[in-house]
Amino acid sequence: MKHIIFALAIGAAFTPSLVRADIVDEILDDQVLPAMQALAESSEDLAQIAQTICRPGASPLRDAYHQAFDAWVRVSHLRFGPTETNNRAFALAFWPDSRGKTPKTLAKHLRSADPALLTPEGIAQSSIAGRGFYALEFMYFDQNFTSAKPHEYRCALTAAMAQDIAVNTAAIHRDWQDSYADQMRSASGRYQDETEVKQELYKSLNTGLQLLADMRLGRPLGSFDKPRPKRAEAWRSGRSQHHIVLALQSLQPLAIALADGDQDLIARLETAFQKPILRALRLDDPRLAGVADPANRFRLEALQQEVNDLRALIESDLGPSLGVLAGFNSLDGD
Repeated sequence: MKHIIFALAIGAAFTPSLVRADIVDEILDDQVLPAMQALAESSEDLAQIAQTICRPGASPLRDAYHQAFDAWVRVSHLRFGPTETNNRAFALAFWPDSRGKTPKTLAKHLRSADPALLTPEGIAQSSIAGRGFYALEFMYFDQNFTSAKPHEYRCALTAAMAQDIAVNTAAIHRDWQDSYADQMRSASGRYQDETEVKQELYKSLNTGLQLLADMRLGRPLGSFDKPRPKRAEAWRSGRSQHHIVLALQSLQPLAIALADGDQDLIARLETAFQKPILRALRLDDPRLAGVADPANRFRLEALQQEVNDLRALIESDLGPSLGVLAGFNSLDGD
């Protein structure tokens, strides 16, 4: 897979007492809206290919799946607004699945072969555990499901699951384009002023880093005596390392934009991001299976520490400039 390094355009000089009004426009126009469009378009491509190709190992199908999943990971930290409406984020990405509900749900679907699940309405009303990218990963990469019977129903179910992803991502993109972006630009609706808008974006940045350290790295690391490689995100499809890289590359331009031209802070952020990005790219461990090997485990622990150091820098230096207290993130609630 190709890893895309985002080019960053640095804006005007930093004004300590007032953040530029167009910082929100810059983030929306250069990052959020294009990424949401890419998610919707790649998901529609996946849905169309899944309608005609059923064989899980077929290159066009897997390539479409990887592209759509990449697009989701790039926006997965933006867990507010349209993404949260009607539990869309969970419908796209039910992870972590600590109780193993996804394979149980999929096995139940295949046993019942319920035709209602093959309709948009039926699958939209079904268990979230059987929907989205992680459920499709089982269907495309887990041997218990790639050739599961009944064959015709499995094909139809995977096509319905892909179409469900396309419906959800199209709705997210439409809401961002039609109304939510304007609410953020004008600080209307749920936002009382521009500061709250910037705080929302900051919370997404901070939470994205926390999830990266605690979940994408922390879950498979487990403990030294009991590593948990099978808890790595998307390990069946060999995407675990790739998700770490994508997440860091997607969070970096958001952090730089929020720094709002403060050249000193931008330089420190760029250095702080470069370290974990380069380390993640050099892991050569697609499934993070190395957590069970002491030498490779050290590399993952070092990466986790660099992510935590980056988060500490953002909390101590970036947060105050946006009027956000250290330690405050979207996991804390309102």
